[in-house]
Amino acid sequence: MFHFANPYYFFLLPTLGLAGWLVLRRRIRTGLAFSAVSALPAHGTTWRVVVARFLPALYLLALFLVIIALARPQTVLSRSHRSADVIAMEMVVDISGSMNALDLSIRTPTGVKHRTRLDAVKETFSDFVEKRPDDLIGLVTFGGYAVTRVPLTADLEALQHVLSGIEIPREVYIEGKVVNQEELLTAIGDALAMGCARLRDAEPVSRIIVLLSDGESNTGAVTPEAGTKLASELGIKVYTIGIGAPGVSTAPFMAKDIFGRKTIRRANVSLDEELLRRIADETGGKYFNVRDPRGLEDALEDIDELETTKVERDIYTQYNELFPRFLYPALVLLAAATSLNMLAAKRLI
Repeated sequence: MFHFANPYYFFLLPTLGLAGWLVLRRRIRTGLAFSAVSALPAHGTTWRVVVARFLPALYLLALFLVIIALARPQTVLSRSHRSADVIAMEMVVDISGSMNALDLSIRTPTGVKHRTRLDAVKETFSDFVEKRPDDLIGLVTFGGYAVTRVPLTADLEALQHVLSGIEIPREVYIEGKVVNQEELLTAIGDALAMGCARLRDAEPVSRIIVLLSDGESNTGAVTPEAGTKLASELGIKVYTIGIGAPGVSTAPFMAKDIFGRKTIRRANVSLDEELLRRIADETGGKYFNVRDPRGLEDALEDIDELETTKVERDIYTQYNELFPRFLYPALVLLAAATSLNMLAAKRLI
C-alpha cells in the first residue's frame, strides 16, 4: 500500500504555484528607439539566452521534488489486521522498607538464593508481563508517596526495563537522624488513586489494578477508603496481593553486625489484610495472600484469567521509504541550475 507519511507538506504547493506564475508569466519587454538598424549586430541565439529560458523551470521543478520528498512517500511492505483480547492494567507495587524482607527466598541445589520481597515481585511480574503481549500495562510504585514509573503502554520492553530498575529507598542519615522517613512508609490510598487516574481514559473497557503491598497504610493525602470509592465509581476492579502473614509477624532481613559482616536478623512486620480484602471486595476484584514464592506465581496465574476487551488492530511491520527517489534528483537539479546560472549570468540566483 502506497501513502504519504507527512501529507501536510503538500500545503506548500499553492505557494510554489504562485511563485511559478510570478516567474514564468509573460513580462512586458522594454525597448530602445534606435534608427540605425543596419548598424545592429546580426540576430542570433546564444547559449546564455537558452540557459536563461530554462533556469526558472529547473528551480521550480527541484522545489516541487523537494516538497514530495518532505511528504515522505512510502509503501507498506507488511500489514495485517487482527482482533486482540486486550486489558488495561496498572501494576501498583509497594516499595516501602518492609519489602526488604527475605521470606520469599528460594532454595536451589547449591543452597538458598536470598532475594527480597521486591526481588520476587519483579521476577514474577516480569514473567507475567511476557504472557500478555497485547495488553496495555502501566507501573506505579509507592512508599510514602505514589510515583508513576511507566504510563499505560504496549511497549513491554520499556516496561520491563523500568521494572528491573526499581529499588527500595535507602535510609538517609544527617547528624544521626533519618531525614527520609516518609519515603519508607506506605501510602496505599495515594497509590490506588494514582492507578485510577492512569486508567480513567484507557481505551479498553476492561480495566484493572493489581495492588501489591506487605504493610499497612500509615500515610498519604488520599485515604484507602477514598481510593476504593474512586475505583468503584470508575468501574475499575482492584486485585490485591498481600505478602506475609496477617497482622504483626516477624520476617528475616539482611543486616550487618558490628564488624560490618552481612547477617540475617528478624524484625516485626505488619500486614493489614482486612484493608486489602475490603478494597478487592468493594471493587469487584479478589484478594490473594502470599507467604511463599509459589504463592505469588499462583496469584498472578489466577489474575491472568481476566475478562478482556476485544480490540481490532492494524499491524504495520515494515515500511519502504521512497523519498530518496525525489530528494536526490531535486538536489541534482538545484546544483545544476545554480552552476548554469553562475556561468550564464555570473550570479548564484
